[in-house]
Amino acid sequence: MNLRQQLRGTGTAIVTPFNNHDVDYDALEALIEFNITNGVEYIVTLGTTGETPTLSKQEKKQVSKFTVEKVKGRVPVVIGIGGNNTAELVDQLTNDDLSAFDAILSVSPYYNKPSQQGIYEHYKTLAQHSPKPIILYNVPGRTGSNISAETTLRLAHDFEKIAGIKEASGNMGQCIHILANRSDDFLFVSGDDMIALPLIACGSDGVISVISNCFPKEFSDLIRLAIKNEMWEAQKLQYRLADAIDMLFAENNPAGVKCFLAEMGYIKNEFRLPVVPVSEQLHNKIRNFLKTVDNEVASLLSDHTV
Repeated sequence: MNLRQQLRGTGTAIVTPFNNHDVDYDALEALIEFNITNGVEYIVTLGTTGETPTLSKQEKKQVSKFTVEKVKGRVPVVIGIGGNNTAELVDQLTNDDLSAFDAILSVSPYYNKPSQQGIYEHYKTLAQHSPKPIILYNVPGRTGSNISAETTLRLAHDFEKIAGIKEASGNMGQCIHILANRSDDFLFVSGDDMIALPLIACGSDGVISVISNCFPKEFSDLIRLAIKNEMWEAQKLQYRLADAIDMLFAENNPAGVKCFLAEMGYIKNEFRLPVVPVSEQLHNKIRNFLKTVDNEVASLLSDHTV
């Protein structure tokens, strides 16, 4: 099974729960179980939603090891290994034991703002040292630079290890250009929950999601309905969850999703600086949304077996 088949559907970019500034492993285990039992197709550990810039190297190793142990092979696990120091990433790819992971999600270099050739050379170097398939992660709103469609396709053509992309540019034209010209085994997933549905209509394979942390059944059902081309039913779920998606990113990610999860009783609403909790105004909106959403979403799903 190639990566495109293996990771079709919804992957959750799992948050890192904290308790008195330490990683809360009990909460992390509960969150992993909540996601797997509610139907997500795979787990992404140490993604940027996991607040990885604030985790130590030792904590990253512990979190990734713990995640694999708790998943127990029930679904694939993707690990985030990305950054703006190519040599440091090569060292990690070369020396860390990555045998338990199905793929590597690697965010493009941030702050440096490399040229397209610099981005190409960065991923070329990673591909030459990686023991696992690499999923490019393009999120220019956070990195300050865009991986162009031409660079994505060039990397995919030149290196077998470049096996997919998580696209969060929000540029539909760019996304369609990649989708129209990719090879049959190149994975394309949305990195933006709000446009995951229209991208599936254009040929996308799914999503690496933030909202699935707190709505794993609803959002993974939405994505499966869309992949099955049951667009009308998928649209109804999309419209019901649209306000929640807006709230997730209104002030900061993962501040929004952690607020949702804290209100749902899964984690503490705790962060490491520079991330802080959402404002009281947004917190109240999230609290009010959760009071009304459960029954309404359940009613939308009641007529469907996905």
